[in-house]
Amino acid sequence: MTIVGFNFTKINAEKKTASGGKINISSNVTIKTIEESKLNFGNKNQLPLVFNFEFLCKYEPDVGQILLEGEVISLQEEKDAKEVVKLWKKDKKKVSQEIMQPVFNTILARSNIEAVIISRDMNLPSPIPLPKVEAKQPKAEDYIG
Repeated sequence: MTIVGFNFTKINAEKKTASGGKINISSNVTIKTIEESKLNFGNKNQLPLVFNFEFLCKYEPDVGQILLEGEVISLQEEKDAKEVVKLWKKDKKKVSQEIMQPVFNTILARSNIEAVIISRDMNLPSPIPLPKVEAKQPKAEDYIG
């Protein structure tokens, strides 16, 4: 399986109220649909699948949210791709971990970066912890004297 495409189809951010207390941030990824793509990559034995997703970052208590929707296109062996679509239509969320892992990793990598940028622009806390530099307190033996 190879990821051959990624794009956002919807970006929505909302800041409701400023909170003086602790803000809890939760992120969730949901696959909404899986379907065969109409794109042709020139290989008869492989079939592109489109995974439509939703990435939601919620700031609680009711401070705001960031919603990203989009699609990931992956290239699968034709028989595997048809089986994935069949399983999805029959019983959602029963797609093998081997197929879903690279899709989720791609969604998380791209969506988290976009959410950090949006959170900065909306003056919301970053949805993922960013590295910080901390000053050390000098010890007595650090002084020369």
